[in-house]
Amino acid sequence: MADRAAKPPALPLALTLGEPAGIGPDITIAAWLRRRELNLPAFYLLGDEALIARRAKALAPSLGAGVRTAAVSPGEAASAFADALPVVATGERATAEPGKPDASSAPAALASIRQAVADVREGRASAVVTNPIAKSVLYRAGFRHPGHTEFLAELAAENGRVPQPVMMLWSPQLAVVPVTIHLSIRDALAQLTSELIVATVRIVATELKSRFGIARPRIAVSGLNPHAGEDGSLGHEEQTIIAPALKVLRNDGIETRGPLPADTMFHEAARSTYDCAICMYHDQALIPIKTVAFDNAVNVTLGLPFVRTSPDHGTAFDIAGTAKANPASLIAALRLASRMAASPSSPGR
Repeated sequence: MADRAAKPPALPLALTLGEPAGIGPDITIAAWLRRRELNLPAFYLLGDEALIARRAKALAPSLGAGVRTAAVSPGEAASAFADALPVVATGERATAEPGKPDASSAPAALASIRQAVADVREGRASAVVTNPIAKSVLYRAGFRHPGHTEFLAELAAENGRVPQPVMMLWSPQLAVVPVTIHLSIRDALAQLTSELIVATVRIVATELKSRFGIARPRIAVSGLNPHAGEDGSLGHEEQTIIAPALKVLRNDGIETRGPLPADTMFHEAARSTYDCAICMYHDQALIPIKTVAFDNAVNVTLGLPFVRTSPDHGTAFDIAGTAKANPASLIAALRLASRMAASPSSPGR
């Protein structure tokens, strides 16, 4: 009987540097130190090895362990991972001290993101995992995107077509998607349309099937106004925008409920009735998930031709370099990225 062909080793995850002065380097080091204990998937960090080595040396006394870094290519990362934190150079130096962004911060952060996307799209890595960025630092350097999500969508463009990115916050307890993302309340209301809701939910339903293995996703859709508009007495958007979108989605065969009052959607019994909650604006989605799953929620970008996850927190300049940063959300992001990339029905597999 012929030997079965050996299964090729899984590609490593490409982890971005994030803001060099933030806690991205700290939680990366802390996660790598727990690689064996938690059986973490192999990953490599895209950034300046000198910065990571300095941070590792400073954190070692508090973490109770030293960290050896290794300058590698993506193809060498998986074999190096057991013994050293693999670092792939981007060509941008990072000189910022903990809590103190400098002129190197934005170029280093952006180069890391660009290279991570290129590595995944060219078959050197299985998924992109992003450390937190400081948008204010990037804006001062001329960054023109509202956030990570929109920048990744531009990097994913094919033949001039930019995909619609959908931001999901996922945890074992709750998954939420805001229809409008990084906008003021005023601008979110102006941009909320039936078409946007339909497009968002279609992407969510498709990827819950292909990336998460849910054969028939159950989707709960919130209202916009208190009490979901109270039959029009507290606002008409539920009747004029949300309900027409749900009609289209049901005709598509997508199981949706709503519009539902947002204040009764997120208790434990309600959460058991759906796989994802669609919310109309940023805080309507993020407040509940950060309440029930602050340490293990993961930011997932749907609608892209590759998997991208991220910790669900910011740069925490005030504790950078102190070993106080909790790596739990990054660990969850690494695990979820590996799981999504390995899904048998995942695009590209």
